[in-house]
Amino acid sequence: MALLLKCLLGALAVLLIALLSRTRSFFIAGLVPLFPTFALIAHYIVGSERGMADLRTTAVFGLCSLIPYAAYLAAIYYASYRFDLTGTLTAATLVWIVFALLLLWGWTRFYSG
Repeated sequence: MALLLKCLLGALAVLLIALLSRTRSFFIAGLVPLFPTFALIAHYIVGSERGMADLRTTAVFGLCSLIPYAAYLAAIYYASYRFDLTGTLTAATLVWIVFALLLLWGWTRFYSG
């Protein structure tokens, strides 16, 4: 049942994005994926299974995860001047992957908790 609820939440988010993208306020569709649906689930699981100290660590890592997302958005903005939609999204995804790997490397190497 819990898995079904998670699927429904994801489907609702996709539906909301699709509907908003057709309005005059289409840019709000970019805010919907940032609603912490999955973060709430992850934080509940970490907090209940591992404790509050690990929840705080997860929150700090979540803040750091904004770096790859910001790099992705910057890549979308700049690549959209040079490439078509597919090229723009591909380039931005590659940028996100590189920054995410750098974050994971730096976190595992330098974060001591």
